[in-house]
Amino acid sequence: MNTTFNPLVMKHVASENNSDNATSNASYSNTTTLVCNKIIIPHELFLTIGLLSLLENILVVLAIIKNRNLHSPMYYFICCLAVSDMLVSVSNVVETMFMLLIDQGVLVVTFNIIRNMDNIIDMMICSSVVSSLSFLGAITADRYITIFYALRYHSIMTTQRAVAIIIAIWVASTISSTLFITYYKNNAVIICLITFFLFMLILMAAMYLHMFTLAHLHAKRITAFYKNRRQNQATSMKGAVTLLILLGVFLICWGPFFLHLTLIVTCPKNPHCLCFFNHFNLFLILIICNSFIDPIIYAFRSQELRKTLKELLLCSW
Repeated sequence: MNTTFNPLVMKHVASENNSDNATSNASYSNTTTLVCNKIIIPHELFLTIGLLSLLENILVVLAIIKNRNLHSPMYYFICCLAVSDMLVSVSNVVETMFMLLIDQGVLVVTFNIIRNMDNIIDMMICSSVVSSLSFLGAITADRYITIFYALRYHSIMTTQRAVAIIIAIWVASTISSTLFITYYKNNAVIICLITFFLFMLILMAAMYLHMFTLAHLHAKRITAFYKNRRQNQATSMKGAVTLLILLGVFLICWGPFFLHLTLIVTCPKNPHCLCFFNHFNLFLILIICNSFIDPIIYAFRSQELRKTLKELLLCSW
């Protein structure tokens, strides 16, 4: 792990642990035969995936802005989710370019500049994970209201309320990321982030379980007389399935990172935990892949969005 310029949100904790880890490894060397190989991932791969994901998410944002048929609360939340992914992409691209320039001797910077850059990048990553989870929760709630309160949906989820929710999420994510970096030495900060992650997963899982249970019951009772109603419900459930896929991808890509944070708190000097820490570059590439995969899911699951993206690409040529 590069301890001088580290994209880990808790890089300061990790950096402080590195010196301890070296001592711990030495003390454990006589009592364990555990062999840990550090995973090396080229900077060029980070840069390539970061640039591609940045381009994809910019296209998603432009498509939603361009197509009036996508001007609905759910797509507003998806647009913000794309912006959250862009935060990860931008932080990755900027950081990787700095690292490449420093490694090549093209750029010479002081430790204070590197530290300040690290703080900014860490704030972007932290803001991204908090806002991404929040917008996934907002989209889940939107689909939940669509299915269970279909007749009152437009009075409940108005554009004004959607905008208010978006502003609240961005303000909360900015404040929390600032506090997170400011009080990085306190394990309580890491525990709060892990708790938020688990709480949002449990909340969304409960809503999805309720939605799919209802869909299963309606599938048994539906008749030909309610064909139109079935079609409307099918559309709502398609949106719910799309968000379930997004949530699953988020869990796969961010899960190892949160496990990393959990181990930092629970067993920072255990040899098995130290071995897990050596795979950190793999966790980083998974996080960046999440930003790369999300736009593909949007396009694959939404015909309207896919059509607009094609128009944007054709116009660009």
